[in-house]
Amino acid sequence: MCDFAERPFILFWEVTRACALACKHCRAIAQPKAHPEELNHEEALALVDEIAELAPPMLVLTGGDPMMRRDIFDIIERAAARGLRVALSPAATNRLLNTDFHKLRAAGVVSMSLSLDGATQATHDAFRGVPHTFERTLQAARMAKEAGIQLQINTTISRSTLPELEGFVEQLKQIQPDVWSVFLLVPTGRATLEELPGAAELEALWARLLELRSELPFAIKTTEGHHYRRALMQAARSSGAPAPRHMVPTRDGKGVAFISHVGEIQPSGFLPLTAGNVRTDKLADIYRNHPLFVQLRNDDALGGKCGRCEYRRVCGGSRARAYGSCGDLMAAEPLCNYIPAALRGDSPQS
Repeated sequence: MCDFAERPFILFWEVTRACALACKHCRAIAQPKAHPEELNHEEALALVDEIAELAPPMLVLTGGDPMMRRDIFDIIERAAARGLRVALSPAATNRLLNTDFHKLRAAGVVSMSLSLDGATQATHDAFRGVPHTFERTLQAARMAKEAGIQLQINTTISRSTLPELEGFVEQLKQIQPDVWSVFLLVPTGRATLEELPGAAELEALWARLLELRSELPFAIKTTEGHHYRRALMQAARSSGAPAPRHMVPTRDGKGVAFISHVGEIQPSGFLPLTAGNVRTDKLADIYRNHPLFVQLRNDDALGGKCGRCEYRRVCGGSRARAYGSCGDLMAAEPLCNYIPAALRGDSPQS
């Protein structure tokens, strides 16, 4: 595991906000056309070199839809040539299906994430705002696997999608991805507080994911659902098993960094607080030294019960959701009902 004070474990670069979809909860509030001030070709390639110097274990090219950039293959090839492990997060459009996935793999894409946010064509297409997105997603998933690209399926969990959980499981059994990433909604962009599920519902979700870990042949992880790690550790402790391996304790700004389409350096795409800009600042310097990032990496600076929790170093809650819910990025995770041992009067077992 890398030292989070030196470099992010995963860096997301929103190469464009252009996208042909109109998703209900779009973080980026994506638009049909590229922003006139997005990083140009020369700036993009220069940024790749700067990212390579920072050397995150994973670079995710996202958007919008990264396939809307005409120079996306140039960016991928440059990143791969500089030794970066490149993941691509495209929109399921005809543009993607008309792309040669073997060419993507040859250019340097080792992993692709596709979104499945409805367990049926009707619910997924309604979520994505464009007809036939469901079938395009399934086709793109097959094409990625055939090209030898690792496949991750992302599923947004909100108040409206949570009832479809078992339907998602059945779809995932058919798709057979390498990873299922369960994304817990953050109120930013087009997403609203009203769409957040309840804390008790999430405890039931974590319990079901724990069951599915032994039932499904692919890995399960959460995004902005950091307290699932606490559930994993609790389950291991109660069974006498060792702590789960490969659990990387990242969160917004701690092992995670984000670069916007116009070069803003932020803790994550869901925590839109800007610490600098790649056009004027050094990426590595901002990540390592800016007070915003330094604060977010400080587990002992967490507020509320998160700051007293024995699981704060592996969880720490979603800083983006805390900020989106109450405006305080260090406040307690609003969707966690766990009571830390220190507040119960127990001896912590972290």
